[in-house]
Amino acid sequence: MIIVRSPLRITLGGGGTDMPAYYREHEGFLVAAAIDKYVYVTIMRPFTQGIYLKYSSLEHVQHASEINHPIIRESLLLPHLSNSRIEITTLADIPTGTGLGSSGSFTTALLKGLYAYQHKLIPPKELAELACHIEIEKLQEPIGKQDQYIASHGGLSCMTFHKNDQVAVSPLNIASSTLFDLEDNLLLFFTGFSRSASNVLRDQYTRSKNNDPSMISNLNYIKELGYRSQAALETNNLQEFCNVMKEHWEYKKQRSQGMTNSSIDEWYNIALQNGAISGKVVGAGGGGFLMFYAENRTRLRQKMSECGLEEVRFRFDFEGTKVLLS
Repeated sequence: MIIVRSPLRITLGGGGTDMPAYYREHEGFLVAAAIDKYVYVTIMRPFTQGIYLKYSSLEHVQHASEINHPIIRESLLLPHLSNSRIEITTLADIPTGTGLGSSGSFTTALLKGLYAYQHKLIPPKELAELACHIEIEKLQEPIGKQDQYIASHGGLSCMTFHKNDQVAVSPLNIASSTLFDLEDNLLLFFTGFSRSASNVLRDQYTRSKNNDPSMISNLNYIKELGYRSQAALETNNLQEFCNVMKEHWEYKKQRSQGMTNSSIDEWYNIALQNGAISGKVVGAGGGGFLMFYAENRTRLRQKMSECGLEEVRFRFDFEGTKVLLS
């Protein structure tokens, strides 16, 4: 049996500029962090012939082309990873559609496991590129590349998305005291809403591809906020980091009407009045997790609990997609 885990992520600045429709014309930049909440994939050889899949549904087929799950299907259709006798099971700490990059984490975990099943290694950069190829090129999902890259590499990373599709990843040069401060004071609360990132991002993708002036202007500014987030974190200026986060959320809401709703707006305002300095919705928007930087953690937790929002506590992950057992 092979067991692989891949971390979920939060975005610390510049989110949205990692979509090909934008960065192929303007270049993108963001800061992301892997967290210790994971997607797990187990792979083993079944006793009988066929492909057995266990996720939110059960599948048993004889050929990869018959698989309903699109990511597993396209992965097993790759010539160097094809296998007609395999059992794949998936589990996750957090539900899908909650803005923490679960699709990219699942794809990297699956591919890492398929390589390990064939006694092969795949470096993080190559793993991320292959995961992006499947989700963006093969499946035509209107998504960005940060999820696959941060899941593969782990840690707190700065990513530059070049016009030629190359992605440069470098560690955020952050002091230990600042890192511990973020782990202590960044709090995640589940809104109770799950949604498809593809549905939320499709409008952004189309408008970016068509060079819509308001969308491009918005993303250009978001990119600058990404650079400001990096500078603030690397100089231990957490007040500036909070200012940027709050500004980022205001600009993010302008990109799509589906980015927020009345409940999210109400919870956000309540949080700012009860211990939070700043915050935003993590991921594509429309649901998932609210992330706040708190100056009074106890008060914020109590108030969000009264509002019915469940907290998910986390630390950062520095290992990336990893084979736990082989």
